[in-house]
Amino acid sequence: MQNYEAGLKALQTHKYDKAKALFEKVVDGPSRELADRAATHLSTCNQHMVQDSTNFKTPEEKYDYAISLMNTGDYVGARELFDELSQKHAKLDYVWYGAAALSCLMGHFPDAISSLSEAIRLNPANRFQARNDSDFRALADDPRFTELLYPDTSAEAPAEAHKWHF
Repeated sequence: MQNYEAGLKALQTHKYDKAKALFEKVVDGPSRELADRAATHLSTCNQHMVQDSTNFKTPEEKYDYAISLMNTGDYVGARELFDELSQKHAKLDYVWYGAAALSCLMGHFPDAISSLSEAIRLNPANRFQARNDSDFRALADDPRFTELLYPDTSAEAPAEAHKWHF
């Protein structure tokens, strides 16, 4: 009952994320009557969250929403947002990084490598972040991934560091 009442208050103050979490607890609770009412309010929260999610003020807000979709398993919704972000904001490294992580989670490994390569080109620090990112676990044994994260820099060093000229 407390979760239901708190959910109603959150809904009335337009705090849809908080209300949704509270109503989800009620839906899973023992009271069937309360669960039915909570399910109706949960639907309202979801509708408002979808409407609010389409009114992003910045690419960062859209990115954050795409990540939240990815984390909840809505890979199709996340992919749509990442595709839009990469077309409109191609110079933002984190967009490519997020798209790479999503591609990897979806099993689209060539796309993951390509997007991660672009993220690293735009911001080399992404190379170090990807080394410890569990989203790329499925690529750990892929030589393309290893080469991208641990490039062979020995070819860049001069053959002879010091030449003596007399």
